[in-house]
Amino acid sequence: MERYERYFRSLYATAMIVNSSLEPAEVLGAIAEQAAKAMEAKACSLRLLDREGKRLLSSAMWGLSREYMRKGPVDVERSEVDQEALGGKTVHIEDAATDARFQYKEAAKAEGIVSVLATPLMVAGSPIGVMRIYSGRKHTFDACEEEFLTAIAALSALAIENARMHQALKKDYEMLASFEYRVFED
Repeated sequence: MERYERYFRSLYATAMIVNSSLEPAEVLGAIAEQAAKAMEAKACSLRLLDREGKRLLSSAMWGLSREYMRKGPVDVERSEVDQEALGGKTVHIEDAATDARFQYKEAAKAEGIVSVLATPLMVAGSPIGVMRIYSGRKHTFDACEEEFLTAIAALSALAIENARMHQALKKDYEMLASFEYRVFED
């Protein structure tokens, strides 16, 4: 299957996934798988900023070992790759084991990760996390791959925001319903 057909089919599947569920773990896991397979990559991960904006927390992955995902905290302050991505840039890493910007070089090498493409997850112009594609061989990502990953990241951010809004509305509804019940009982 030609690359553009894979990308189109993956974008279609991703849009259907985003539209089918408000469960973030389920949706983001499926998106990570779609992105990695479409790009013929080793793996994909999505990490979201914690409340303080200091760490990126694992939210979804496909193709990575649990050991790799538990290698340690991704501190934004110590990861130039993530600082650049959270600043709105898509970052290309040709060799994670030798790139000074990459926080866990040894863990990447042990996992068989060579090249990485990282892009921000943005909501209303603000970063909420980072999406990464991992290649098991040295790879120079081209503009088409970058655009595809940026599009998938945008759909991912939309799914995250939809889930957050749904949870907030649900909480507000439950609080209002509880309040109304107490008012009418008095």
